[in-house]
Amino acid sequence: MAGVIPMTGHRPPFPLLSPRPSLLVRLRRRSPGLGAALLGGAVAAGLGLGVFAVLVTVLWISSPYPDSGPGAALHVAAALWLLAHGAELIRADTLSGVPAPVGVTPLLLMLLPVWLVHRAARDLVEGDDDGGCGGGRAPVSGRTAWSGVVLGYLTVGGAALLYAAGGDLRPSWRWTVALVPLLAVGAAASGVWAAYGRPREPVGGALVLMPRRVRRLLPGAEAWERTGAAVRAAGAGIAAYVGGGALLVAVSLVWHGGATRAAFVQLTEGFSGRCAVLLLCLALVPNAAVWGAAYALGPGFSLGVGRVAGPLAADPAPLLPPFPLLAAVPGEGAGTPLHWAVAVVPVVGAVTVGWFVAGAAAPRGGGRTAAWSAGRTVTVGGLAAVLCGAGLAALAALAGGPLGVAALSRFGPVWWQAGGAALAWTGVVGLLVAVTVRGWRCRERREPREPREPREPREPRQHRQPQEPRPSSGRREGRTRWWLLPHAAAWLGFARPGKPNPQEPTPAATATVTEQQPATPTPQQSQAEQTQTEQTQKQAQTPAIPPPSTGPYDLLPLTEPTTPEPSDTPKAPEAGQSSP
Repeated sequence: MAGVIPMTGHRPPFPLLSPRPSLLVRLRRRSPGLGAALLGGAVAAGLGLGVFAVLVTVLWISSPYPDSGPGAALHVAAALWLLAHGAELIRADTLSGVPAPVGVTPLLLMLLPVWLVHRAARDLVEGDDDGGCGGGRAPVSGRTAWSGVVLGYLTVGGAALLYAAGGDLRPSWRWTVALVPLLAVGAAASGVWAAYGRPREPVGGALVLMPRRVRRLLPGAEAWERTGAAVRAAGAGIAAYVGGGALLVAVSLVWHGGATRAAFVQLTEGFSGRCAVLLLCLALVPNAAVWGAAYALGPGFSLGVGRVAGPLAADPAPLLPPFPLLAAVPGEGAGTPLHWAVAVVPVVGAVTVGWFVAGAAAPRGGGRTAAWSAGRTVTVGGLAAVLCGAGLAALAALAGGPLGVAALSRFGPVWWQAGGAALAWTGVVGLLVAVTVRGWRCRERREPREPREPREPREPRQHRQPQEPRPSSGRREGRTRWWLLPHAAAWLGFARPGKPNPQEPTPAATATVTEQQPATPTPQQSQAEQTQTEQTQKQAQTPAIPPPSTGPYDLLPLTEPTTPEPSDTPKAPEAGQSSP
């Protein structure tokens, strides 16, 4: 045994003959949880099919005169399940023998497959470690859960498509192949995203695929806040539009109560048939609400080729089948003020969008500095208007479709008209409301200015003391003042003898000058100044003689001018002159 070499740790000599694991086993090794994800998607599809199968089977059993067996009922159930995904059905057993399409999808039925796929993907990612109904399974990665749920769901969906293709109500391959995978992918992705707490990174990856001009509208780190505000405002606006449309449908059904009751009784007689009609009407209530919203927006909806019902006018209607919801359609003719009053619905929807945008732009309790600028508010409001118009256009496309051929080939609102009208209403009224409410809230929250520090008191200026008013002399203004004449005469040089000249200094002034100036002349003074100083001193020593009273002729000279007397002696010639 010493020379025996153990071969346990070596690879087999012929690898082609060794057993290899299957593809499913290898996928499970690489992606743990893939089997659970595939099973979850298949279960979600099976539950949806089961609900429709039970409903159709109950109605078939309760029917007093069934014209087919249980196999035909199951074919109808599979076709209705595909119709709930948005696929178009084709009815082959018509009176004319021409296949008629049925493309109006009940929007209420669409909620069932969306919710089932969403819940399956979310539960797989969250796991059930506490030992719940899943037996304590571990969480699955998001990529594995999404791919597994989609693959499992589409596997069951393909089998249902093959089974329903052999019935009288068979699905259209083109619409089924396009819409069923789209619904499964979107619902599973939303479930995984919700399980991870709705992070922003996947949405950021989706924004990269958008055009550059659209991405420029959301620059910076605050893009998520603005995008979320626009999405919330658009969702609120869509809810307001559809809610207003549902209210209009309810009012119209009450207004046309007699026609609605007659159509319900005329359509079927048995209990099971009336239950089926009632369930179909309930499933079509969201469709009717979208139709009402399109009617209120202005474009209206089509009731066949060449017949449009709107608030301004309604064309003559073709022969419509007796159905309770169709009894609420307004009559033909021009619109009346009662029809024009439906404009309240788009106004309310646009105001709702503007209010939500203003709430995000200037939240309550925030400071003025936290509010958005007017340009940013307009940008977010415009994005919300675009999203609201796109949402209503998608709902209008799903809510309508053909119900036959010829006159019934076009039924319901036109998607681009409804979306364009919603965009126009929301873009005008909504932006106006958003900017106005934002400005008003910023005005209300304008922070008061801080009080300025008190200035130091200035030193009071030295003002002159107000002079007391002089007593009035009683003389009338404008009268000639004769007392000014002596002063004027003295200024001109006409002075009385013995009366001092006003131009000459007074004795008191002379004394002051005498005290201030020395009596003896200084060497710097000129000879003329010395002479004038001596004369001033002599006049100051002479006592003042009181002047006589002033008379009317005191201004005239008192001495007559003397003429020189002629003399006999000849006058000596001056120098430079010769004698005669």
